[in-house]
This record gives sequence, C-alpha cells and structure tokens, in this order.
Amino acid sequence: MTRSAQAGLGRAIVAALSGLAEAMRWFSGWRRYVLIYGLDAVAIGLSFHLGFLVRFEGRVPGEYQVVFWTFLPLLLLVRLTLQTALGIHRWSFRLSGLHEGVRVVAACATGSAAFISVVYFLQRVGPPRSVLVIEWLLTTALLGALRFSPRYAHEWLVTQARSQSPARVRALIVGAGSAGELLMRELQRSNEHPYEVLGFVDDNPGKWRTTIGGRPVLGPLKELPEIVDRRQVQELLFAIPNLPAGRVREVLASCAGFKLRYRSLPVAFSSLRDRGPLAMLQQLTPEDLLHRPSVSFDPVEMRALVQGRRILVTGAGGSIGSEIARQLAALGPARLVLADINENELYLLYRQLQQDHPGVATRAEVVDIRDRERIMRLGAEQRPQDVFHAAAHKHVPLMEHAPEEAIKNNVTGCRIVAEMADASGAERFVLISTDKAVSPTSVMGASKRIAELVVRDLARRSATRFTAVRFGNVLGSAGSVVPLFKAQIARGGPVTVTHREVRRYIMTTREAVGLVILAGLTGFGDLCVLEMGEPIVILDLARLMISLSGLVPERDVPITFMGLRPGEKLQEALLSEEEGRNSRNLRHMIRVVETAPPSEATLATIAALEAIASAGDRPRVVSGIRSVLTDYTPSRVWQPASAEAASPAGRR
Repeated sequence: MTRSAQAGLGRAIVAALSGLAEAMRWFSGWRRYVLIYGLDAVAIGLSFHLGFLVRFEGRVPGEYQVVFWTFLPLLLLVRLTLQTALGIHRWSFRLSGLHEGVRVVAACATGSAAFISVVYFLQRVGPPRSVLVIEWLLTTALLGALRFSPRYAHEWLVTQARSQSPARVRALIVGAGSAGELLMRELQRSNEHPYEVLGFVDDNPGKWRTTIGGRPVLGPLKELPEIVDRRQVQELLFAIPNLPAGRVREVLASCAGFKLRYRSLPVAFSSLRDRGPLAMLQQLTPEDLLHRPSVSFDPVEMRALVQGRRILVTGAGGSIGSEIARQLAALGPARLVLADINENELYLLYRQLQQDHPGVATRAEVVDIRDRERIMRLGAEQRPQDVFHAAAHKHVPLMEHAPEEAIKNNVTGCRIVAEMADASGAERFVLISTDKAVSPTSVMGASKRIAELVVRDLARRSATRFTAVRFGNVLGSAGSVVPLFKAQIARGGPVTVTHREVRRYIMTTREAVGLVILAGLTGFGDLCVLEMGEPIVILDLARLMISLSGLVPERDVPITFMGLRPGEKLQEALLSEEEGRNSRNLRHMIRVVETAPPSEATLATIAALEAIASAGDRPRVVSGIRSVLTDYTPSRVWQPASAEAASPAGRR
C-alpha cells in the first residue's frame, strides 16, 4: 500500500472512530434504553420468524402463520421482561466480557423455558418444538452480536488506527498468565496508548502456539532476541509480577544488542483489579535488578519502635539521614529533631516533613557535630530518647586528600554525639557505618571503623544502648554510581567505570534505612551487619542501565575504564574473617556480630590520633590510623614513591 493510501485509510479510520464515539454519546440516557429494547424486539421477532421459515423450508402454512402472529407478542413480553429482570438492558458496550456473555445465554434460556411453560399452561396449540429450539439459538446469537459487536468494532478500529500511526510502538508482553491477559485486555480497550501488541512470550510450553486476546504466544523467553529481531519489537512489557531480578537481568543481557525500552507491572495480580494494569506500567529501574528479593517490614512492629518517642537524627540533610527522618516521621514520633550543618538541605527536608506529617513536632537545628558545647546543649534541650548518627564525610577520594577532616568529623564528631546521648539519658544510639570499614584501604573506611570502636567502648560503660549498623552502597544516594550513570547516559556517554572487575554490595535506600531502624531500635547488639545478597558487578550495572534507557551498550553509549581511585578496592566485604566467626544470623537480613570492646591501649592511640588530626598533620594522621588498625592498608596517595611505582596501581 502506498504512503498516500495509508494516510487516506488512517483518516477514514479516525473519522469512523469519531463517528462511533459521537453516536455512542448521542445514544445515552433514555435513548440508550429505547435503542436496546427496540433492537432486542426486532432480533426476537426475526429469530421467531426464521424459526418458522427453517422448520417449514421457507413455506409457512397458513395455520402456522396465525400461530406466529398469535404468540409473537407473548414471546416478546416474556423475553423482554426477563431481560429487564436480569439486567441485560443495562449493558456496557465497551467493557463487556465473558461474564456478560454468560448472562445473555442465561437470559435467553430462561426466556425460552418461561415461554414454553406459559404456552403449556394456556393449553393451546403453540409453535412446533423445533421452532422454539431454532428461535432460542438465533435469539441468543443475535442478542450477543448486538451487544458485543460495538466493542469489537471499536477495538478493530483502534487497532487499525494505531497500526497506521507513526507514533505506534511495537511491543511484546512478557508473561502469558493472568496479569498478561489483563494487560492485553486493557490495551485493546484503550486508545490512550501507542502500543501495538504483537504477541506474548512465556516459558510455559503449554501456552506456546495458543492465542490470548487474538495475539499469539510466540515462544519462551530464551527466543526473545530472535523474536525481537524478526518482528522489529521496540518495547517489552513485563507482565509477570514479582519476576525475579536475575531473570530480568538475563532478558536485558540477551536483548542488549537491540534498542529496546522496558516497562513492568511490579505488583501482585490481585491489586491489578484496583488499578488498571495500563496505569501501573512503569519503567524498569536499577532497583528491579538487585540480586535478591526486596525486603518488606511489618508496619505494626516498626510503629511500635518509634511511635511517641523523642528522636534526634544527625546528618539529616544527607541521603541516608533524610530517608531516616522520612521513615521515622511516618511512624509517628512525639518529636523529631533534624540536625545538620548543611542548612539548605536541612531546610528543604524540614519543610517537606512539616507538609507531609503536620502531626509530628519537627525541629531543624543547624549544628556542627564537632562543636562539643553546641551538641551538649542540644542534647540537654531536646532530651532525645533515640539518636541516629548519620552525619559523616563519606566520599572516599576526597578523604584521601584530607585525612584529618575524616578523623575530625567521623571519629571526633561521632564521639561527641555519642557522649551527648549518654549525658542526656538517651536510651539508644545508632551509628551508621559502612562496609568500607572492613580491612580498610581508604581513610574514610578507616575512620568509620574507628568510630565503631569508639561506640563499642561507650557501650560497655553507659546505660545507653549503643549499636553500629554496617551496610554497603545505597542505590541512588548522593555520590553513588546510579545517578552518575544516569547523567552520563543522558549526555550520550561515555559511562565511566573504575575497573572491569569492581563489585559492590547494593541496597535500596528504603531497605537500608528500614533495617537500620529495626536493628538500632530493637537493640540486637553492639554491631549489626545488613545482609545485602550477592555483590553486583558495576560494569554489568552500567550495561543494564544503558539497556534500560533503550540504547545499546558500547555502541550507542561507550563505556570507559578509569582505574581504581585512591582508597578503592575491587570488592568490599561486610565482615572480616574474625567477625564472620563471631556472628549469627538474625531475622530481616540482619547479622549480629559479637566482638570484644577495644583495649585501653587502643583507646589511648585513638585519642592521640584525634589530637594529631586537630593539628592538621596529614602524614602523621595516616600513620596514626595504621597504629590503631593493623589491617589498614593506605592507598597509593600515602605510599612512598618507590612503593607506588612498583605497585600495579602506580603503573596504571
């Protein structure tokens, strides 16, 4: 078909759709019922007449013509009365389905039975039995056709209009189950989307070569690349609620050579009935690709830990601190105090929480955690029952060049806040730690490890329950790879990865903070580690994010390797070997580590280190860290020149 002919057909289809829509708007209210009853009466009368014509092979004897005209009013009265009683006149031409079809059949069968009963009761010669059977079959067929034909005409016109549209999106539905069928049905009914569904793919062999909603099930997921290429697919619609992330990654990897877009139904099938699946389609995100199931929390248990309590959050303007504040505010504390030195982010968070949770007494305090007098006054004024200490310098490369600032903020600042919690009578203190504290190779990781030791020392001589919670990277937090990759992909690349083999433990912010609240306020132990599943290869994450953007990795968006930055490791660990031997699994992906408090000699060395940091002597700060932590390996920034030149990092 030529382009002009296609354009003409498209205009004709659009005009037909407009005419159909206008006709449906005109036939509303009483006109709708007059039309339905009138068409039903014509269908019933025609079926009755055809029954006589078929029975008598087109030549109805005179006496049976009298029978026809005698019993036609009675048949109309019985059928239309029963259809009214069964609600067949109240019909949704757009949303009718199998249930409504069953109602039509039941109404016609009941009408025939009632008519036969009335004829028998009248004791008169009625229509032949074969006429009654033929009339029932024809009436059922005609009434069904009258009710379903507008819907199928509309769907056909919408499908044709979409196939002629330059904005159409050729799509496959991944999953031929209940959710896939429901999605297909809504896509057929709606003209508010661009999707031209070509078919389904599903791993169930029993569904192959069948059709759903007129679309074929084309094969298993492993054949997706071939199907995508053959049918020029542009988008995959995942209709397998709670599809394992590993399976999603396999699909994305197999289709990485195509410019595809991806959307999913990330919910249970039962909830699709409350909201249309078309409205719930959303883009796949990096969160859907984690190597483990998502973590869920008992809202009753969480609320019981927080409701009615006075809580202080330091570092409230940061990624983790702000999410802690949001989750706590939703659980109904009596008072929530937000403390940070970044007044802009603090103000924005304060305004948001005031708007979202007006019933919570929220305060914003601009403070420097290294200012002992200010912190002590804050504790005396607010008398917090729970303290979440999230304030810290966390950027690894920056802290390599400013080790004294890492110690002053992450160690001395932590000590001051912890001592404030003890002095003000707080019941619980929760330190946010990191996997970089295990066998650290960075100043930042070492400073957090020393902060853990400070908290562990206070725990043995205070009525306050101290807990350090250690976890890995948080997906989407400030400075993490996900927002960096998104920005780089939006610019067209290149996407920068430090090393081909670098791996990281990754958790969503919601999960990490929920587990921090649970571990910290339940009082499981002095050190809690969040189980984060298998670490993710960052290169794989970069490739998957490019694919999720509808682009082809390393063809549309290049990937470059920068080499590990100072202080970085190829793979982090959540526990040292000794901690692993002295740990035990607890519920909700939390592992409790039993370790001895630091010795007096270690505490004296930490105090000396803090004094050196205050003096700003950077080389001595690094030496002091090595005196505290025997497993600390300084990065190449602090290696001697000869050692740096001999190391692989130095040659890079």
